[in-house]
Amino acid sequence: MIHSTGPFEPTESEPAEAAPPLRLVVCDDHAVVRAGLRALLGSDPGVAVVGEADSGAEAVALAAKLAPDVVLMDLQLGPGMDGVEATRRITAASGGSVHVLVLTTYDTDADITRAVEAGATGYLLKAERPDELFTAIRSAAAGLTALSAPVAHRVMARMRSPRPTLTDRERDILGQLSRGLTNRDIAKALFLSEATVKTHLGRIYDKLGVDTRAGAVAVAKEQRLLP
Repeated sequence: MIHSTGPFEPTESEPAEAAPPLRLVVCDDHAVVRAGLRALLGSDPGVAVVGEADSGAEAVALAAKLAPDVVLMDLQLGPGMDGVEATRRITAASGGSVHVLVLTTYDTDADITRAVEAGATGYLLKAERPDELFTAIRSAAAGLTALSAPVAHRVMARMRSPRPTLTDRERDILGQLSRGLTNRDIAKALFLSEATVKTHLGRIYDKLGVDTRAGAVAVAKEQRLLP
């Protein structure tokens, strides 16, 4: 029987090297929120905050400079570029290699739609538990969709309920309504009688499930019905 000796003796396998931490940029216009996120994220050795931004423009610049795995992006960022436009620019400039995970308090259909269309990989609400945030970050870094449960529910509900169908004239009137015009002004702009405008508005309200002008405009924006 031949026995191996010397350098050929079997040795214990060396422990595998730990994967480098995921690199994050945090974008939020509130310093207290950024500090809280930095403290929370710092509790996980698998995550490293490499940059902070308080505006959309700064987030775009940092993403280009640092090439993080994920940008945590708020939507409402005060004056200037909002989170949706920043998301669009980051994903376009990086060719999709930098993933954007929206982290916000807003969950309207309009906000969700705009963020996803801009290229956001995930959409998370700030009310989520820390473990959900870490899970979403890892999913986003891998290019997988990450949605808060309420957001996923809204997306599925919208998919199950097709948008109301408006006639061309109703869309025209809705567009004028979104500009804040009165019935008389709408009638003049579209060469209609005020009575006809009122009739069309009644049908629009019924189709959108609202009973006010402001409600009609809000739903129209959420469902992208405006011309």
